[in-house]
Amino acid sequence: MKTGLIGLGAMGAGMARNLAKAGFLAGVYNRTASKAQALSDELGVVAFDTPPELAAACELILICISRDEDVLEMVTAVAQTVKPGAVVVDMSTVNSATAQQAAEILAEKQAQFLDAPVSGGVEGAKKGTLAMMVGGSNEALDKIRPILASIAARILHMGPVGSGQATKAVNQIMAAGINQAVTEALAFGEAQGLPMDKVIEVVSGGAAGNWFLEHRGPTMMQGTFAPGFKLALHHKDLEICRAMTENAETPIPLAEMTLLNYKQLMDQGFGDEDISALYRLKKPRKFS
Repeated sequence: MKTGLIGLGAMGAGMARNLAKAGFLAGVYNRTASKAQALSDELGVVAFDTPPELAAACELILICISRDEDVLEMVTAVAQTVKPGAVVVDMSTVNSATAQQAAEILAEKQAQFLDAPVSGGVEGAKKGTLAMMVGGSNEALDKIRPILASIAARILHMGPVGSGQATKAVNQIMAAGINQAVTEALAFGEAQGLPMDKVIEVVSGGAAGNWFLEHRGPTMMQGTFAPGFKLALHHKDLEICRAMTENAETPIPLAEMTLLNYKQLMDQGFGDEDISALYRLKKPRKFS
């Protein structure tokens, strides 16, 4: 299947390289045309001028952008020329209701839609080791699974359209809690005068060990917050989680606290830093 990718940010660029390496990528589109042209030159694929041109040339269309309104804009554009039987996969993080609306738009054109948000950050996108949670037709997923396997190491079907996004919301709430726990615990450890490199090493090997502690703990101790996952994007995702809880009536106090903390950091100009910049609030005198 000829595959096109829309969206070449930090995540999308890594995915594009892995798709091209596996021999699946036919072309790319990005609003900033220079990014598309640079990857086109690097990978030897077409840089399409518009989403409809990409859709007309491809049987599988992958979307990786940021916001609900942008996803619906791209899906509407793709629907102008999408081929009957084509599959459109949105890997963005949006509301489940947005995914369902996108599916309805494409169903009118006899095209299938899968919501397939990913987890694993920029590192996972570069290495092709992302986790992908998929909502929609299992038959459509099986059809394109070999292609998705070039960008994701774990691909699970979660249920009907919208289920992928609901699962990603679980992930983002959990990530907020882990961020709160790790940054608070490390700030406590520093206050005790402990050798923090050793603390991180020994705790990482025990029951409290986790990816975030192992990979972000050392950089936090250095006052380095280069983005793997931008704080402002996690803030956006947690706002989606908040909206989804309005009908579910499920409280998410850790996420609510994290939204407040992130807003404070964004107001201070740290929105483009990694989510581990939450440590700035735990140790403000050191890294403010």
